[in-house]
Amino acid sequence: MSRLKVALLSAALFVPAFSAHADGLTPERVFADPGLNGRAARGVALSPDGQLVTYLKAKDEDQNVLDLWAADVKGGEPHRLIDARALAPADKDLSEAEKARRERMRVSSRGVVEYHWDEEGRFILAPLDGDLWLAQRADGKVRRLTETPGDEVDAKVSPKGTFVSYVRDQNLYVTDLASGREQALSTDGKNTLSWGVAEFVAQEEMDRDTGYWWSPDETKIALTRVDESPVDVIPRLDVGAEGARIIDQRYPRAGRPNAIVELYVHDMARGQKVKVDLGPNTDIYLARVTWSRDGKTLYVQRQSRDQRTLDLLAVDPSTGAARTLLTETSPHWVELTDDFKPLKDGTFLWSSERSGWRHLYLYGADGRVVRQVTTGDWPVDKIEGVDEAKGLVLFGASKDTPLERQLYSVSYKRGGASKPLTQGHGWWTTTVADAGGAFAGTYSDLSTPPRTGLYAPDGKLVRWIEPNTLDASHPYFKYLDQHRAPSFGAVKASDGTDLQYALYTPAGFDPSKKYPVIVSVYGGPHVQNVKRAWGSPNDQLLLQAGYVLFRLDNRGSANRSEAFKTAIDRKLGTVEVEDQLAGVTFLKTLPYVDPNRIGVMGWSYGGFMTLMLLTEKNSPFAAGAAGAPPTDWSLYDTHYTEQFMGKPEENKDGYARSEVIPRLKDLKGDLLLLQGMADDNVTFDNSTRVMEALQAGSRPFETMVYPGQRHGVRGNAKQLHLWRTYLDFFRRKLQPGS
Repeated sequence: MSRLKVALLSAALFVPAFSAHADGLTPERVFADPGLNGRAARGVALSPDGQLVTYLKAKDEDQNVLDLWAADVKGGEPHRLIDARALAPADKDLSEAEKARRERMRVSSRGVVEYHWDEEGRFILAPLDGDLWLAQRADGKVRRLTETPGDEVDAKVSPKGTFVSYVRDQNLYVTDLASGREQALSTDGKNTLSWGVAEFVAQEEMDRDTGYWWSPDETKIALTRVDESPVDVIPRLDVGAEGARIIDQRYPRAGRPNAIVELYVHDMARGQKVKVDLGPNTDIYLARVTWSRDGKTLYVQRQSRDQRTLDLLAVDPSTGAARTLLTETSPHWVELTDDFKPLKDGTFLWSSERSGWRHLYLYGADGRVVRQVTTGDWPVDKIEGVDEAKGLVLFGASKDTPLERQLYSVSYKRGGASKPLTQGHGWWTTTVADAGGAFAGTYSDLSTPPRTGLYAPDGKLVRWIEPNTLDASHPYFKYLDQHRAPSFGAVKASDGTDLQYALYTPAGFDPSKKYPVIVSVYGGPHVQNVKRAWGSPNDQLLLQAGYVLFRLDNRGSANRSEAFKTAIDRKLGTVEVEDQLAGVTFLKTLPYVDPNRIGVMGWSYGGFMTLMLLTEKNSPFAAGAAGAPPTDWSLYDTHYTEQFMGKPEENKDGYARSEVIPRLKDLKGDLLLLQGMADDNVTFDNSTRVMEALQAGSRPFETMVYPGQRHGVRGNAKQLHLWRTYLDFFRRKLQPGS
């Protein structure tokens, strides 16, 4: 975001302090096993007593299959708790519901893809290819709980470890672990009616992946009743290698009806349900559901359809009666978070952007503000944990620069300055123990691939979980001589805002030569691409091929001020395009950039941005690769689209400005259009409209479609094909090395 802060940026080249081999990095190696990023710990969790760390780790021979591992915090070698292939040797054909759920959660791996501790720390529940397995901590034994034709979805261990709960065939079930007896808590779920599930937009856009919640004492379960009958049926073509089929998908497009979501509380002893009073207006979003620590109050976050109002309701679970504790409003939109944290004494923590930056607040049980906990011209990213014994809240934030993320603690009882618990000029993600303040942290920077350790409450390293040392045994070691790291800077937006960018120069860089450029773009909300973190090996393929690589976080991107994020309000495809073009203007000032050989590439919102940039008047781009692009926002879903654009009938000019099809007559560069042929998120008609319009205008273009693939292209073989396609297209259009 800035107009070149000082002068030309020199190429950044990471030169290791040790010798490495000079073998060239190839697409075939990038998309092969073991993965070049090394051994990464995913889904890290601490046992409730903080004595055991559990995590998912890919098999060396197949990075797409995950096993469950554990490590004792006191030391000793990590050990495998669940070997996915030993329990399920062959991949099961998952149900459509489970495939859709994993797509919503962006889960592309197989094996153990999720797991859950009970709050007593006795059991770990692991769904595996549609069935459930239970690991007992005491003896390490793993037993199978289910073996049914249907998939058990969204499985959980109840807080005290008495039950396992799950959704199967649109109904909610519980199994008593002692007796093995299964009980259905609902029986009428079928067709358009489901119990205990998160509806499409809740999973895809609201970061709510579940539809039921246990009370702390296991006496009650809050659960949703979802009626999709009002939602339009959008016939979707699902083309696979074996042929094509039509799926009648309930897809709530912008301005059209949503599912009707009701909330009930099921009493386990009486077997009866009480309906929660969510108000007379059914056209709302059930955003979050949380139990109080004593189980006497059910908290519900209710968001208005226009997303400008968010109410926190306190519900009596025995009657369903609700009262409003607080209301958050915005002239733009109120973002959903997981920062609501009820405390033992009835007070609670909450985050808000009312000051212009997201900060934390302590509220009394009556819903009145006690104090603002954090302040400053920087945003809190999220609450990571609470240490009630010490009165501390732990949170992630980018205080000093948006390029780095650290973990901080601050007293919510007294306020005051926050204390950093992590260090290093890079990016931290953390998981904090339920008690005591210890945390598992994963760190990376430009020369450090992700490494995970267990840390004491003061931030001192207790033990490594996955050190992932970049030594001679690391799969990326032999390519270090050619590794390229970025330089960072900022250009100015038209309103004077700083726009952060990352600039990579190619392998064998000679500043006296002219190079083609690839602008890698996303550009949409909720995403930040420019960070001081370990990069993808995919980037290195572009650098090895002879391109300068450039990324810029335009206005509307995440992890900045409220004003920065809402600059796109009701006008998608305008300020983001303007900001990316400002980045290209900067690129053209660099003596080693060939202004006639600039390409752009992006997927999803990045695909939309690619098409908008290629069709901008006087577009500077010679070629672009657009993957799975939304091309008409009236075709996309309600919660996402209406958050930024409102309903189509309320913002006709905004929708018209952002529509790609009328702009295609101004397409300047060469286009490669790509999409999965079973995409249930950005449906295939977004791309077929582009194809038809370009053909009607006799405009040549290239396309690559992927049978059976949804919104992403999954698996090593198809990712290899995708990147070979990218590299071939840009080689022919931008001619690196010439």
